[in-house]
Amino acid sequence: MDKYVNLIKLSVGTESVESLEDWHRTKVAQTEDGLPRHVTRMWPKREAEILSGGSIYWVIKGVIQCRQKILRMDEVFGSDGIRRCAIVLDPELHRTQSALKRPFQGWRYLKSEDAPPDLPKGREQDDIIPDDLNRALAEIGVL
Repeated sequence: MDKYVNLIKLSVGTESVESLEDWHRTKVAQTEDGLPRHVTRMWPKREAEILSGGSIYWVIKGVIQCRQKILRMDEVFGSDGIRRCAIVLDPELHRTQSALKRPFQGWRYLKSEDAPPDLPKGREQDDIIPDDLNRALAEIGVL
């Protein structure tokens, strides 16, 4: 069994994996060293397990579609002076097999054995499946 845990998060307002990539290229979504980050109010209690190989799995339009390796967690303070956690990510997005996910707030832990597998090498560049077809295929377990 793997010794790490992942996070899963809704990518609110994201239309596609490509729009998530575009967002990560903006300055507001980056650390000072240019890496993408996601800032969250709560600091994960299982930080050591996450940093031992975990990724963040992104839910886009109700379907887990990709993941990014988590590199570190930085302390940041909002304009309100409240301490927050910046989850710093590897810029490379790995497409995963589609898996339906009901809406939820914040982030959740995702055991490695429950995470959808990455798409096989060579399938990452396949034609993009329309959202409605992607959801239908995920519902019947084809993707």
